[in-house]
Amino acid sequence: MKRIFLFVLTNLAIMVVLSISMKVLGLDRALAGTGFNTTAVLIMSGIMGFGGAFISLAISKWSAKMMTGARVIETPANMTERWLVETVHRQARAAGIGLPEVAVYDAPDVNAFATGMNRNNALVAVSTGLLNHMSREEAEAVLGHEVSHVANGDMVTLALIQGVVNTFVFFLSRLVGYVVDRMILKNERGYGIGYYVTTIAAELVLGILASIVVMWFSRQREFRADAGGAKLAGREKMIAALRRLQAVHDESTLPSQMKAFGVRGGGGGLSRLFLTHPPLEERIDALRAGAPQIANEWGR
Repeated sequence: MKRIFLFVLTNLAIMVVLSISMKVLGLDRALAGTGFNTTAVLIMSGIMGFGGAFISLAISKWSAKMMTGARVIETPANMTERWLVETVHRQARAAGIGLPEVAVYDAPDVNAFATGMNRNNALVAVSTGLLNHMSREEAEAVLGHEVSHVANGDMVTLALIQGVVNTFVFFLSRLVGYVVDRMILKNERGYGIGYYVTTIAAELVLGILASIVVMWFSRQREFRADAGGAKLAGREKMIAALRRLQAVHDESTLPSQMKAFGVRGGGGGLSRLFLTHPPLEERIDALRAGAPQIANEWGR
């Protein structure tokens, strides 16, 4: 669940650093010159957009461990940890992927996540709250859901989508900045303050709009991962796990910037556009209806 926000947050941070560096080094001016060179700016935007997305993907396991304090289970310390590792590894074999690292992080809320740039070298982590509040059958279904995310290659697909929207954000924000600077403010020498102010403002606005696309993809993949969890652990176990999540009312102890990406999801109205997960009731209804079904051989 948190994998989305960890990835997007890191990606945005990298984009900001690269954007500032580009301005400090004068790369904006060097590529665009005194006019708006569409080809050059688009190439620059593609490099920046996809660069940030794939750097975020490459360090996703490291950043997830750092932000949550997850402890990778090297040698199980008790029967619960042994069961956890054996269950994830059994499901990974059934899904046809490499054995993920299995980790536990200390938090009272019920949560789990999976991340990694390679389906054969991923990380699956669960909170202590999940282990304490869910039965093994329910926890097994949640683990199947997370393993399905890995098997479906969701992180790589997300990186591609993020790279595309990043490219458009970079390109269109610079186009808007150029139009305002040259055609509205009538600046004819280099780039004026209007270009920089407008470009930054446009990046913020377009970035928010672009996140709607990313969040839409995230919601669709949750249905698919639920179907995968049902295939690995059983449909009734997956439904029971989602019902358990509905019944949990504890306050999340995730960092504030990660709370929206908890396992439960929810929300409505306009806020729904920015949700990473569909409402739990919709996910349960989809499982009961038997749709959408996961692709054969886990999307390969």
